[in-house]
Amino acid sequence: MGLMEKMVKQCKKPTGRFGRFMARSMNYGHSKVTRWGLSYVSINKDDTILDIGCGGGKTVNTLAKAATKGKIYGIDYSEDSVLVASKINKKLIKSGWVEILHASVESLPFPDDYFDLVTAVETYYFWPDLIKNLEEIRRVLKPGGSIILINEAYRHDRFEKRNAKWARMGDFTYHLPEEFREFLRDAGYSSIQIDVIEDKNWITAIGAKTINK
Repeated sequence: MGLMEKMVKQCKKPTGRFGRFMARSMNYGHSKVTRWGLSYVSINKDDTILDIGCGGGKTVNTLAKAATKGKIYGIDYSEDSVLVASKINKKLIKSGWVEILHASVESLPFPDDYFDLVTAVETYYFWPDLIKNLEEIRRVLKPGGSIILINEAYRHDRFEKRNAKWARMGDFTYHLPEEFREFLRDAGYSSIQIDVIEDKNWITAIGAKTINK
């Protein structure tokens, strides 16, 4: 297995010493696309936020700086990522501002109607059942709350050769922009917003949980 393939495979579930290195690397590698994606959502100081697939913990740290009177949770199904993210956010965890948990998007350890915002950076590709997992996320969102998916790749002819290679290496699926709209709608979300930077092949997709009337 070549180095590139080894790196791509570790993105799914960082494991071992190399996995922990990859989790730390994600903090830098994903910082620009994360900052761009988060510019499309408003974060209130008292928001309760969940970052799914928190990796090395940088997004959790960024969210905590925005929701200064709120509570931020990060989950990852990689125990090694949880270790790295916990170390990065050690002071915030000690203060009770942040919690990092070992958990899966398949079964979120939170009550219904709990979060104002759920973020997922470079992770939806690996979810085992996209629609069911999005429905599980909708369960824990407050009415009017939103999910935002932030990704460095979507289906586009210009990038297809590169993306298809990565997808084969990492055993993941990626989608056209209109498919993001479809699967968010199929999972019960409304007010769906899709934004891209074509030159970079970046995409962000936002869906809201309908407010019951």
